[in-house]
Amino acid sequence: MVCVQLGLAVSVGLIDRLGADGTAWLRLAWAGLVLAVLVRPKLGEFTRRGLLTCALLGVVTAGLTFLFMAAVARIPLGTASALEFLGPLGVAVARGRGRARLWALVAAAGVLLLTEPWHGGADPAGVGFALAAAACWAGYIVLTQKVGDEASGLRGLAVSLPVAGLTATAVVALTDLQAVVHALDLRLLLVGLGLALLLPVVPFSLEMLALRRLSAAAFGTLMALEPAIALVLGLVVLHQVPGWSAVAGIGFVVAAGVGAERTGSRPVVEIPEPAAPVSSATRA
Repeated sequence: MVCVQLGLAVSVGLIDRLGADGTAWLRLAWAGLVLAVLVRPKLGEFTRRGLLTCALLGVVTAGLTFLFMAAVARIPLGTASALEFLGPLGVAVARGRGRARLWALVAAAGVLLLTEPWHGGADPAGVGFALAAAACWAGYIVLTQKVGDEASGLRGLAVSLPVAGLTATAVVALTDLQAVVHALDLRLLLVGLGLALLLPVVPFSLEMLALRRLSAAAFGTLMALEPAIALVLGLVVLHQVPGWSAVAGIGFVVAAGVGAERTGSRPVVEIPEPAAPVSSATRA
């Protein structure tokens, strides 16, 4: 979560150069290339359903990235992250049992304090983009768990992120390709590579490993910590000063995160490694 929010805070500085879509594309294109080169997944080792799930995860990841970058271009990082958290919160409420649902309600109170909807004045388009990103984040959690259960290691992610990169390239090609290409230089390309490692390569890899050990409900509620982290990094990196209501909201989301961590374990799913190819001598 720290990697995600730090990556987003740094990405805000690129929006003036590349636009929200161009910044999202640069991160996803590099991330897809890095994972494909490092992991080199063999598509023949996946079932048809597994490949389809990976591809769908890639499209959802691209949607999440584009929509959230559009949101933070219009509203503060902490507010955008709090609204986006409604996605995993919805997963926690839908799938949680007993106390898990109670912690989701506590987290919801924290989100209300962080966003302060009673004051109004937030950019409607920014709020809309953040809510759309929330829906994508809910789908991302469910699909990441499915991909993690079907493919060992990071093989599933090494398929989904290249798909996300290709989807992002298609979107930019239809919208801002000429402006993005004109603005790119060697420095921006290297910055984009660093940002891709910070977000999404490292955090998405950790999230896939976490979702093999946690229920989707527990994972979604644990993500309640993310708006609080976004609020702190928004203050430190972007100098976005929160009010007292937002500070109080941090206490609620941290309490929900601790509660979910204590009650949301999931049996570790053992993923069989791909069978070694049979040599010609063995077949004989």
